[in-house]
Amino acid sequence: MTVKPDVAAPAEPEQTAPPAKTRKAVIIAWAKRLLIVAVLGAATWSLYSQWDEVYPTLLALPWQSVVLSLVAVFVGIFLGPLVWKIVLSDLGAPVRFADASKFYLVGQLGKYVPGAVWAVLLSMELAREAGVNRARSFTAGLVATGMGVLASLIAGLAALPVMLSGRPESNQLLWLFLLLLAGLPFLHPRLLTWSVNLVLKVLRKAPIDRRFTGIEILKALGTAVAIYLCYGVHLWLLVNSLGSPRWDTLILSTGAMALSMTAGLLAFFLPSGLGARELVITATIATVLPSGQAIALALVSRLMFTVADLAAAGSAALLVYVQKRRGVPVPIPAED
Repeated sequence: MTVKPDVAAPAEPEQTAPPAKTRKAVIIAWAKRLLIVAVLGAATWSLYSQWDEVYPTLLALPWQSVVLSLVAVFVGIFLGPLVWKIVLSDLGAPVRFADASKFYLVGQLGKYVPGAVWAVLLSMELAREAGVNRARSFTAGLVATGMGVLASLIAGLAALPVMLSGRPESNQLLWLFLLLLAGLPFLHPRLLTWSVNLVLKVLRKAPIDRRFTGIEILKALGTAVAIYLCYGVHLWLLVNSLGSPRWDTLILSTGAMALSMTAGLLAFFLPSGLGARELVITATIATVLPSGQAIALALVSRLMFTVADLAAAGSAALLVYVQKRRGVPVPIPAED
């Protein structure tokens, strides 16, 4: 009778504890949470502070116009992440639309805190969680913002006849079109690639390993123009609800919204360009409505954008949370 030697059972792999977070990582995590709380608080305060001024005008507007106008704002806002997705893909850092929505839409709330740096920092940190390093997200932010400015000025050409009609408030904004002349050459793939690599060189980061393509640039620019068309529809619906319906007002409203967004972006020291946007909208819409109604609609538009920004950011964050709960793979934070 032979006895088989005992075979040792395979040793179970030792469970290793997750690496402890460094003090720097803990500080960054808490700073990120505090920044999100700060921008949410600033956006909520902006909503609350305008309520008494816009409430009477909201009551005077047909609810159908208000709902459709708000839908147009949401469509425009949710096209924003698509621009970032296209640019990041050309930069060699492709992301899912859900991830682009999270770091773009949530990051955009930083504009409600005075100073453009907060929106940039928040977007960079959220993009890093989506697997995009800070250098790539910063560069993509510059390119997407530049595309947005050029698209707004292209759409803003629709308001040029009104601006040349002699209204002092409008004439003061004609210099904005100099940015269009200066920016159009950078739509060439070779020049845009050279500019991006120059920025990366200054940041001491590796250059992109391929050149921007003309089709991707046109896709990003076309999407950005579509955003301002949506915003134009938003304002047009409000204007038509107080006056006689006119199709030419759609062109005027698109130009007014496009230029107002660029004016607000340049007034980065103001929370979300507060005042600068309203000045452009009022000066333009006052050509078809009484000045009092034009001012009121500018404030209603501001309120609707604040509501939409908060709702869109919440929706994007909820989408990512649901994906995590369903076990959808989450990108590993990129190394900088």
